[in-house]
Amino acid sequence: MNEEEIWQSVLAQIQFHISPANFATWFKNTSVLSRKDGLVLISVPNNFSKEWMENKYNKLILEIIKSLDQGVREIKYITGSHNQKTKEMAPSPIAVLVEPEQLEFQELQVDKDTNLNPRYGFDNFIVGPFNELPFAAAMAITKSPGSVYNPLFVYGGVGLGKTHLLQAIGNQIIKDLPDKRIKYLSSEKLTSSIVNAIKNRAIDSLKNLYKTIDVLIVDDIQFLAGKEKTQEEFFHIFNALYEKNKQIILSSDRPPKAIPALEERLKSRFEGGMIADISFPDYETRLAILKTKAQEKGISVSDEIIEYIAVNIQRNVRELEGALNRLSAHQKMTGKTINLAITQALLKNIIKNPTKITSFKKIIKTVAEFYDLKEEEILCDSRKKEIVKPRQIAMFLLRTELKNSFPFIGRKFRGKDHTTAIYSCNKVSIEVEKNENFAGEIELIKQRIYNI
Repeated sequence: MNEEEIWQSVLAQIQFHISPANFATWFKNTSVLSRKDGLVLISVPNNFSKEWMENKYNKLILEIIKSLDQGVREIKYITGSHNQKTKEMAPSPIAVLVEPEQLEFQELQVDKDTNLNPRYGFDNFIVGPFNELPFAAAMAITKSPGSVYNPLFVYGGVGLGKTHLLQAIGNQIIKDLPDKRIKYLSSEKLTSSIVNAIKNRAIDSLKNLYKTIDVLIVDDIQFLAGKEKTQEEFFHIFNALYEKNKQIILSSDRPPKAIPALEERLKSRFEGGMIADISFPDYETRLAILKTKAQEKGISVSDEIIEYIAVNIQRNVRELEGALNRLSAHQKMTGKTINLAITQALLKNIIKNPTKITSFKKIIKTVAEFYDLKEEEILCDSRKKEIVKPRQIAMFLLRTELKNSFPFIGRKFRGKDHTTAIYSCNKVSIEVEKNENFAGEIELIKQRIYNI
């Protein structure tokens, strides 16, 4: 496998680990310059990209490259200004990824006005019991934006199709109602635009610009947590659009009530329309997704292979597609027919061991991060409502996931009596049974604990 082929395979897998916007921002105009003695040199366009790749994506890139070439031990990033010098010093020609080929990745084909990616549509969105409600709401919105299910709040775990559904709504409205002004944003871009506007004393101009939008779509709204000024300005934008019957569509990895450090007035607005969750796809739906994606990508694989992937990758649609991408890359590079043995070898790093392994520290850390608290706060004696609930959940998970005894759990929380642990676990168990949103929170926390 040469440098170009390796980087194509790396890009194919990376696009299913990060958002389309981040993929387009950081991986456009990148390539592998050389691979020698366990060192891979990667070309990036500027110093800012170099710093970002080193700090943000190095671990992921190294992990993927190692799965393709076990001899790789280190990655270094070289900016464009150094690339020419490197080429001149090289004793032989270096294979560099050709720009037109890299643009095959449709994540880069984003509309500059709407930020929508044309690859996301309803025609390639697989519907099953796990996403019927949000899909039905989405279809209703495309027929009459602003008049039904406003706002639409879609939540669910990573890689279950939230972004696909949101962008499909936007693309369908553009197709059916071309006069509508649509804007799709990640919460990061929304925050950035507000921060820059405040910095440049142009916040009124920005708000006026957003108020002209007919359909505003914001992905991963949970990242507004803790950003007080951004929340304040978004609250005014939200109200202005809502009062004019403009459609607002939001997504998150958890329901509004479970987003920590989010103003109550925003939570109230988010809950004022339709809240719909996307859960895990069932076996039949996973088969349908795999067969559809294989047909789209022109991959020839047997039903045996499709079934093997569907059985072993159960909780992430993005990973299903990533598995097919890996098979596709191998098929194109070798020209060989993919069989089950090859599939098992290629996917050994994707298909995780089903044995769930965690620890006391991991549970406490995950619960604290989920509710935007410090680990010390979960373990302390505070009776604040925003701390008591996470502490009870942590006790519940220690009991259900690690099978710790109640006295052990009590001791871990600064020597609390075992009856406190019993009370906490019982209270959480009862709430899980009667409150679907709360049960969803617990499931999302478990996903993070086990890195699902």
